[in-house]
Amino acid sequence: MTRFAQTRKVVFWEEPMPAPAGSPPTLSSKVCPDSGVIVATPQLPEGMDGEAREAALKGLLDAMLAGVEGTLLRWYYTPMMLPFSRHLAAACTVYDCMDELANFKFAPPELTILERELFDLADVVFTGGYSLWEAKRDRHPNVHPFPSSVDRAHFAKARLVREEPQDQASLPWPRLGFYGVVDERMDLDLLAALADARPEWSLVILGPVVKIDPETLPKRPNLHYLGGKTYDELPRYLGGWNVALMPFAINESTRFISPTKTPEYLSGGRPVVSTPIVDVVRHYGDLEAVKVAEDAPSFIEACDKALALSRLKGDWLKAVDSKLSTLSWDETFTRMNLEISRVLLAREQARNEAMSQGAGSSTLAAPAIRPAGRNKPFDYLIVGAGFAGSVLAERLTSQLGKRVLLVDRRPHVGGNAYDEKDAGGVLMHKYGPHIFHTNSEEVFRYLSQFTRWRPYEHRVLACVRGGLHVPMPINRTTLNMLYGVNLQTEADAEAFLASRAEPVEKIRTSEDVVISQVGRELYEMFFRGYTRKQWGMDPSELDKAVTARVPTRTNTDDRYFTDKFQAMPLDGYTRMFENMVDQKGVTLQLGVEYEDVRDEADFDRLIFTGPIDEYFDHRYGKLPYRSLRFQHETLDQPWFQPVAVVNYPNEETPYTRVSEYKHMTGQQCDKTTITYEHPSAEGDPYYPVPRPENQALYKKYEALALETPEVHFVGRLATYRYYNMDQVTGQALATFRRIAEREGRTVIQAQTAAQAIAAN
Repeated sequence: MTRFAQTRKVVFWEEPMPAPAGSPPTLSSKVCPDSGVIVATPQLPEGMDGEAREAALKGLLDAMLAGVEGTLLRWYYTPMMLPFSRHLAAACTVYDCMDELANFKFAPPELTILERELFDLADVVFTGGYSLWEAKRDRHPNVHPFPSSVDRAHFAKARLVREEPQDQASLPWPRLGFYGVVDERMDLDLLAALADARPEWSLVILGPVVKIDPETLPKRPNLHYLGGKTYDELPRYLGGWNVALMPFAINESTRFISPTKTPEYLSGGRPVVSTPIVDVVRHYGDLEAVKVAEDAPSFIEACDKALALSRLKGDWLKAVDSKLSTLSWDETFTRMNLEISRVLLAREQARNEAMSQGAGSSTLAAPAIRPAGRNKPFDYLIVGAGFAGSVLAERLTSQLGKRVLLVDRRPHVGGNAYDEKDAGGVLMHKYGPHIFHTNSEEVFRYLSQFTRWRPYEHRVLACVRGGLHVPMPINRTTLNMLYGVNLQTEADAEAFLASRAEPVEKIRTSEDVVISQVGRELYEMFFRGYTRKQWGMDPSELDKAVTARVPTRTNTDDRYFTDKFQAMPLDGYTRMFENMVDQKGVTLQLGVEYEDVRDEADFDRLIFTGPIDEYFDHRYGKLPYRSLRFQHETLDQPWFQPVAVVNYPNEETPYTRVSEYKHMTGQQCDKTTITYEHPSAEGDPYYPVPRPENQALYKKYEALALETPEVHFVGRLATYRYYNMDQVTGQALATFRRIAEREGRTVIQAQTAAQAIAAN
C-alpha cells in the first residue's frame, strides 16, 4: 500500500474499535507520515447488533468517500468487509486472498458465503502463495499467486546488530527465536518438547497470543515470551538469535500459508528450522539454511544442525542471498499494478466499444472472460467412466436425449471393475476381485439391459493356525473345525460364542464389535491382523462400521454374501460397460484428465465422480484413503486354490488375500491367474478411512458441494463412502431421477432382461 500511495490516494480501512455503549458511531483517520497511506478507524458503540453495525459502517464509509473524486478501486483482504461496501461502484475490485480464512479458529460461519460473493465481484484475485493459488485458481478466471516478499535491507540489519533490546540481552546463549502471532497455528507440544530436550538453550517467542488461552502455553525456565514488538524492532531481536524457528502445527489453518517470516529470517542471516509447510518446502527446501522436520525428534535434530551451521559463514549464506535476490516488494507491486492496469484497460476498451455502437452507457461491467477453444457443445460433462459416471451417461442420453461428454483418466471404461484377458488368456480383474451382489431388483433389472449373467455365489476361506483353511465369515463349520467340537444347531453355536464373548459397555470401535460378539481369541485370529494390514491401524482406532460389514453366523451357510441376486457378467464387466455407454449421445474420451477438458469442452452442467477433495483442490487438506498394490501372476496350472478368495489374517503374511478369477468367471483354461493384494497408504484411492475426524473433514467438503449446485457429486470417491457396486448404481439412478424430475420429464423404466440370470 505504501507503493500504491505514491501515485494514488490509499485509504486503509481498519476493523472497528469499541466505543462506550450509547455513543454515536465515529470515524478517525490519520495520514502515515512516511507513506501517505490514510488509516481510517471506525469506532462503534458496544452492544450494536449485526445489522446496525453494518448500517453504521456503511454510513461512515459513504461519508468519508463523499468528497473523494476520481476512479475508485476496492481492495479486500477479507470478505468480512464486503457487507458494508458492496454497494460501491468501483472500476476494479481486488481480492487479496492471503489465507484460507475459513480454516482459522473462530472463523464466522458467514465467511464462506461472503467469499463466494467476493469471487463473483472481483476483477482480479491475488493469493498469498502457490498452495493457496492452487486451491483458488478454479474459482475465478483471473487469479495470480504472490508468494511472500521481503524488505531485505530492513531485515539485513540483523546481521550487524551491536546493541540488543534489554528484555533479550540477558538471556543465555545459544538463542533460538520465533516472531509472529501465537495462535492455533503454533505447535505448542513441539515447542515444549524442544525446551525439554535442550534446557541449556534460550527459546525466545515474540508476538501477541491470540484466540488461545495464554494459560495453555508451555511454561519452562528456558521459554521466554516477550510479547508483541513493532516491525522496526524485529531486526534487533532477530540479530540476537542463532537460529530462527517456525514451529507451525500441521493442520487446516496452516494448509495454505506462505510465511513471510521465512525470507525475513533468511535476510537477517539466520538459519531456519520449520515444520513441513508446503510453500516453505516448495520455495526454500533446497537451501542448506532451511531445515524441515516432521516430528519432535527430527525437529530437535534439525535445530542441532542449524545451530552448528549458524557458527559458519560462507556458502550457505551466499546461497541464501542468491535465492532472495529476486524477491522485493517493488517487484510484487509492479506485477500487481500491471494486473490492475489490465482490468482498467479492458473496461476502457469495453466502454469505448459500447459508445461507438451507440450504447451510451457510462457504467459497464467488466467484459466476461471466456476460456479460448470452447467448441464442443455438451449438455453434461461427466468425469469418471466407472459405475456412477457410465450409468448417468447412459440414462441422460437414452432417456432425456442429452449430449454427454464422458471422460476418464484411465485408458478404459469400468473404473475399478475393469476386467481383461491377460497374456495367458485368463479373464482377470486388474484392480482386484469384483463380485456383484444386490437385493435391489431395480439395480439388477437395470444392469441386465447390458449383460447376460452367470450365476455365482462367492465363497471365501481364511488361512489360520499355520495353514488351516476355514470358512469366512465365521460360521458353525468354522467353529467345529477350529475347536474340534460338534455343534449341531444354531442354538449350540450361539451358546458357544456367548461363552467366549466379552461384555463391552459401549460399542464404539471395530474392536468392540467383534470382541462383544465372539471374544478376544477369534478377534485376534480373524480380525486384528487383517484390519491392521488393510487399514494401517488397529481395529480399536476404526469406526465400528468396518467389522460390522462382516457378519458372524451360527448356521452352516458358507456363502460370503446372502443377497437375493448374486451373479457375474457373463462376458465380463468391461463388455457390460461398453454396452452401457454405446449410446448415440455419448462422446467418450479416455486417458484424459479433467483439467485437460474442463476449459476446452463447452458444457452446461458437470457430474463429478472423482475424489471430492481433489475437485476442491484439497482446500481443507486431503481426505485419507487406503490404497492397494496388486501383484498378478499367471500360473501354468489349471487351479491354484479351492475357492475364489483366500484371506490371510495373520500379520506375518504381507498380503491380505489371494484371488483366483476362474472360480468367478467359470472360464475353462489350462492356465490360471491369481492376485496378491498388498494394502498401501499410497496410490489410487480405494477405501475411505472410517474415522470421526475424517468424516468431519468430509463434511467441510460436502458443505462446499452444497454451495456448488451446478455440479453433481456422485459415487464412492465423490461422497467419501465405502459403497458396493450396486449401491453406486442405485445412487446414480437416484441422481438421474432427480435431474429428470427437475426438468419435468417422465422416464422409461428399465425393462426386465429376457432372463434375469442366464447360464450361458
